[in-house]
Amino acid sequence: MEAYFLEWLNMFFRWFHVIAGVAWIGASFYFVWLDNSLENPPQWKKDKGIGGDLWAIHGGGFYEVAKYKLGPEKMPENLHWFKWEAYTTWLTGMVMLWIVYYIGAESFLIDSARMDFTQGEAIAAGMGFIIAGVAVYEAMVRSPLRHNGKVFGLILFAFLIFMSWFAFQIFSARGAYIHVGAILGTIMAGNVFLGIMPAQRALVDAVQRGESPDPKYGAFAKLRSTHNNYFTLPIIFIMISNHYPMTYGHEQGWLVLVAIGFISAYARHFFNLKNQGVSKPSILVISAIMLAALAAAMVPAKIEAQKGETILTDTQAMTIIGQRCISCHAVNPTHAGFASAPAGIILETVEQVLTVKDKMIPALQTGYMPLGNLTKMTDKERQQVMVWLSK
Repeated sequence: MEAYFLEWLNMFFRWFHVIAGVAWIGASFYFVWLDNSLENPPQWKKDKGIGGDLWAIHGGGFYEVAKYKLGPEKMPENLHWFKWEAYTTWLTGMVMLWIVYYIGAESFLIDSARMDFTQGEAIAAGMGFIIAGVAVYEAMVRSPLRHNGKVFGLILFAFLIFMSWFAFQIFSARGAYIHVGAILGTIMAGNVFLGIMPAQRALVDAVQRGESPDPKYGAFAKLRSTHNNYFTLPIIFIMISNHYPMTYGHEQGWLVLVAIGFISAYARHFFNLKNQGVSKPSILVISAIMLAALAAAMVPAKIEAQKGETILTDTQAMTIIGQRCISCHAVNPTHAGFASAPAGIILETVEQVLTVKDKMIPALQTGYMPLGNLTKMTDKERQQVMVWLSK
């Protein structure tokens, strides 16, 4: 019964998380587009302090949008703020992290072949990993280094490469991906809470006092917003990555994560430039080529029986599957963490197994299944079942 309620909690918060994330990332895309698309306004608008404007049409109506260079002469009565999308996305994401990866640490976070944590140790390591990653970013973005965008970007990327590698040394492959994603998501929410919102409050306070706002506040908020914009595509990939064990389950999974993160952020750069009137389609072409090259480099080796190896009979194969897989993949799972078979995959008969063999082979080949190898499947058994499935 406990597993049943956990599944409902998982479903609700995942649903809530996706809804909030769509709202937040959509707002991020829109405002970066808006900033990059502003045009030089007429003189009468400049005299009012407007630094840029644009016209748009949507939903059957015309919109005139203007951005003040610093602030309006008088604060409007109804000022819309954008923060709860970010906070809600982060909060629901953290709840999901606890439900799936911390309560279910033995299945999804701990890999005893890498680090034989207890549940408490794994949770402490996970939280410490996230806090350390965010602390390094905050130290960097508050330092003079932020004024040199290229150097800042290179150092931050090098740090994230290290954190991706380090996560793979202590967590399960899937847990490593999600914790790198948790660093990015917490940095993004922190940018809103620690940088963008305080800067916006300072601008509002200055206007209310009848003072000219200090431009450094707006510049700092825009810098953090830009960082968030480049993080969006990598973090969306991490959000969906648990459906694709071919990525995190690869023997160099951390490097796959780094590569996809770089490619997606680079592709995002095309759209940011385009919104500024600079069209460089070569960026998208290069991104596509890099992604295709990555996919080609990750093609798994052909599964063949080793010399002298006897191919299992159906009965022998089902005996191994029964010992190693059925505790989860059954009509009524005996594993305490599941109220129903994960992904609806049931492996109780030869026919059921062969129906999903195209999913089973990569899951076995990457070591993703059994989860956390709690059933102690041996390398020999893994190889034998893959050969049987491939015959």
